[in-house]
Amino acid sequence: MKYYIIAGEASGDLHGSNLIKALRHKDTEAEIRCWGGDLMQAAGGTLAKHYKELAFMGFLEVIMNLGTIFANIKYCKNDISQFDPDVIIFIDYSGFNLRIAEWAKQQNYKTNYYISPQIWASREGRIHKIKKNIDAMYVILPFEKAFYEEKHGFPVHFVGHPLIDAIDNRDVIDEQTFRKQNDLDNGKPIIALLPGSRKQEVTKMLTTMLSVTEDFPDYHFVIAGAPSLDNTFYAPFLKNANVGFVANKTYSLLSISHAALVTSGTATLETALFKVPQVVCYKANWISYQIAKRIITLKYISLVNLIMDQEIVKELIQNDLTTKNLKGELSKIIRGKGREDQLKAYKLLEQKLGGKGASAKAANLIVENV
Repeated sequence: MKYYIIAGEASGDLHGSNLIKALRHKDTEAEIRCWGGDLMQAAGGTLAKHYKELAFMGFLEVIMNLGTIFANIKYCKNDISQFDPDVIIFIDYSGFNLRIAEWAKQQNYKTNYYISPQIWASREGRIHKIKKNIDAMYVILPFEKAFYEEKHGFPVHFVGHPLIDAIDNRDVIDEQTFRKQNDLDNGKPIIALLPGSRKQEVTKMLTTMLSVTEDFPDYHFVIAGAPSLDNTFYAPFLKNANVGFVANKTYSLLSISHAALVTSGTATLETALFKVPQVVCYKANWISYQIAKRIITLKYISLVNLIMDQEIVKELIQNDLTTKNLKGELSKIIRGKGREDQLKAYKLLEQKLGGKGASAKAANLIVENV
């Protein structure tokens, strides 16, 4: 069969690549065309558009790039028509994907959604578009099944979280070799800095994250470079001798880290699954934050806290993200009770996520339902 998959960011590329592998295992004749990144391409998908061309963060940035966005929508529709797939699979990236889904349904294409848009966080009214335009939904968070089925009467499949498989299948590294290869301090525990994947957020996050380095001279701070950004972008942030850098090796870095400062997003869950205590950070431009504050109704912004329905990891948001606060919270998770409490909660978190095999479960359901 022919599959058309649309992912619009780094996390979607990761999950899309594992889904492609599972689809090709289930359907040996699979033809796959996709929007995604290097990982999806390496897994066997033919790349129609790279997510690096699609990454716009925040409401203001989206408005400023509307021309590009509409051009991408037109290109996508034409590309789907030419490929003529048996099924279109959307991965998160809701602003774009729900537009394409509405058009695709009008053209009588089969529409599947893997990794739900976070309508439980904001703009819940999008459920009407989903119920109208999506034939099958595969969710990865345990509370999403109840949200869709009990609250909105829309049946979905809970397949578990694909990050468990992605982390379990990673290449195991030797710590000393990794430190040497990446010019990292060989004698100090590492504090990983995960500042995001878009230029705007990385600049904001690193400015504050790096402001605490002098207060922790016994630790080596290491920035995790995102695959969506060139290494040269990070050069201005590497002037401190106690700051290291690794490019596109976040999992390897987390596997040897003592603690982490993490920008809100999928990375918070990845960090938890690596059993690394963390402080969650978030700061947007003022306009974007004011808009978001009015439409997002959640108690928490990190997936860890949302899944556990309590504050497991500290969230420093907007004006609370200061050098003083960050220093205080980082101190709590480096040693002592704060660290122990997070590590204990992480074990319960993993149990809630449903175990291994999410990609295979989703692929099997997709193939069987087309």
